[in-house]
Amino acid sequence: MAWMEDERAALVETLRSADPDAPTLCEGWTVRDLVAHLVEREHMPLRRGLDALERRAPGRERFQGRLADAARTPEGYRALVDRFAAGIPAWSPMGWAGDAAHLLEYVVHHEDVRRAGAEPAEPRILPTDLVLAVWERLGPLARMAYRASPVGVVLAVPGGPRRVVHRGPDAVVVLGDPVELALHALGRDEVAEVDVLGRDEVVDRYLAAR
Repeated sequence: MAWMEDERAALVETLRSADPDAPTLCEGWTVRDLVAHLVEREHMPLRRGLDALERRAPGRERFQGRLADAARTPEGYRALVDRFAAGIPAWSPMGWAGDAAHLLEYVVHHEDVRRAGAEPAEPRILPTDLVLAVWERLGPLARMAYRASPVGVVLAVPGGPRRVVHRGPDAVVVLGDPVELALHALGRDEVAEVDVLGRDEVVDRYLAAR
């Protein structure tokens, strides 16, 4: 659980200094909306499920929107960030899932805040063990993310491990550090610092489906 809590603390620090009205990489969400999402996910999982079922446009979610609306003053925003910073309540089913369910969520959403806007921040230099933890947890998420790819997909770390996440007769290799691979898998292609390698026609088929 240590890396999950370390990344939560780092994300909280970024959220406290961010402009609540600034955009994020999550289309339709401001920083305030993203914090509301994190709080709803951990403190109100039933309402999170209802919002998901309603499938409203991002930024127009019913219950998440109420949290965001209540945080439109400086005091309200600080209180919302404090609620996320306090951690997952003991009764919440989200707490039973452990580190695997939260580390990637925090890392990716952290970059959603840092790398949005006209002057995105550079990638962070993270502890080696945290980066390894991201790689270890990336497999199930990546298999889900690339399941509809028309070609096979192999994730690879420069000079490091490789993982097949989608099988096919033709394949591309997505090469990058684990955090960049996580961003790419979750659709942050415009900021993820990765290289897509393979035969030209295979790469074209892969990119056309993104």
